[in-house]
Order: sequence, then structure tokens, then C-alpha cells
Amino acid sequence: MKYKAITKRFSIFDTFIYLSLSVILLLIIFPCIYVLFSSFSTKQEMLSRGFFLIPKVWSLDAYGYLFSNHNFLTSYWNALKITVGGTAFSITVTTLMAYGLSRTWLKGRKVINIMVLFTLIFSGGIIPMYLLTSQLGLLNSYWSLILNNAVLPFNLIVMRSFFQNTPKELEEAARIDGCGEWTLFARIILPLSKTSVATFIMFYAVFYWSSYFQAVLFISDSQKLPLQVFLKQIMLGSSNSMEVSSNGFEYGPPVQMAVVVMAALPMLIMFPYFQKHFDQGMLVGSVKG
Repeated sequence: MKYKAITKRFSIFDTFIYLSLSVILLLIIFPCIYVLFSSFSTKQEMLSRGFFLIPKVWSLDAYGYLFSNHNFLTSYWNALKITVGGTAFSITVTTLMAYGLSRTWLKGRKVINIMVLFTLIFSGGIIPMYLLTSQLGLLNSYWSLILNNAVLPFNLIVMRSFFQNTPKELEEAARIDGCGEWTLFARIILPLSKTSVATFIMFYAVFYWSSYFQAVLFISDSQKLPLQVFLKQIMLGSSNSMEVSSNGFEYGPPVQMAVVVMAALPMLIMFPYFQKHFDQGMLVGSVKG
């Protein structure tokens, strides 16, 4: 009888948990569905009906306008270049630096680790960053976005911890077989750390794809601005930065919704391929510090 009571109590608790999670899921997914379906509606319907979920008339006019808009295509291509190039550069530099800092024989390792931790808590600020970027001649260049964010301290610390947890026996066996540091890193450490590397590839990709403030700060050429700047301009109905023509807003709110959908699409496609690595990549790297 006691066992049945416990089973019943757990069953009621589980039901409550599932219902709560279902409500939270609906609250999260409902706005996404609204944005997606609204992008296939017409301006007249959105202005006349107000809030609705399923359009009465389905239309591709908003997407047709976007894919015929030179500024949208240019900003989209710029965002892809920044994301791919920045992610490749950052993950390369981060893995190499994390591997070096995980080696106990590295001289000055503790000092460098303290410096990395310090930058995680404090930063120089916007003005020193801008002055440094200007003096290096990086203004109006994609490198101003990539080099200023080449290594994010949090990613570096977690990846360093992951490298510290790799089996020492494998390293010793590889060294006995004559492996140098580069061979050990490329053939032993990296294959064992693919979950951690995949996790931070996704983190860096999302970071670069979502970059807005630094793009506005460092880039003044409208033909080099990324998608997020175009998204801001078209959401506000402004043509100050990306030279969005006023007649482009004849489709109204559906165009705004379509831009949001297109801005989220690459990350939505990328996420399922990396999601399985998230838990293992983050937690394993945080076991020891």
C-alpha cells in the first residue's frame, strides 16, 4: 500500500511537471509561429485584422521583396562571411591557447590564466576599444569584429578545463611513440575534445551572427554592414544606415516578419547538428578547474 501511495504521488508530480513544461513551451513557441505565419500574410490583412495566427490569404510578396532587395542580400552575405570567418578564426585561436594553458610545464601559465580571468570580469570600455581599433587601421574592416572577439574568456576557461581532463596515460603513450606537441594536439587531444570544440563552434557562430553594436561602431560603409543592422533599420522603418528605400515598405509588417525569419534561419538549421554536444561539451569541461 505504501508503494502504491508513493507511485501515485510521483505520478501526480510528474503530471504537474509535464503540464508546466507544456505551458512554458507554448509561451516560447507561440510567438515564433506568429512571426512565421505573419511573414506569409499581406499588409492589408495585418493592418485590418490586428492579431491573428493563420492568414486568410497566403502570400510570398514579403520574401519576394527581400530577395530582390540588394541591401538585404548584401547584408546577409556579409553576415555569413563574418560568421564563418570569425568562427573559424576564433575556434582555432581558442583551442590552441586553451591547450597551451592546460599544460603544467608552460612557464608563466598562472599569470596568463589570471589575466584571462581578469578580462572576464573587467573590460577596457568602448572608447579604448574604438581608439585601439582605429590605431590598428581596422575600421571599416571585418577584422575589427573578428580580432576584438577572437577569444572569449568564458569559452577559453571552459575549454582549458576540458583539456586538463584528458587522460594523461594517452599523452604519455603518445610521447613514448615519438609524438611532438603538434602531433599530440592534432591526433590525440582534438579527437577526444570534439564535443567541447563543437559546442564552442556553435557559441562563436551565434555570437558573430548576432553581432550588431560593434558593427555599427566600427563599420561605416553601408555595403559592409551585417544582417542585424539591416534588420534594425527595416524594423524601425528607417533608411539611415542601409539606404533602405521607402517604397520597400509597401509590404509593411510582413516584410519585417520575413526579415526576422531569415535572420533566425541559419542558426535554426545549425543548432540540431550541435545540440547533442551541448550537455557533454559544457559539463565535462566544468568538472575540474
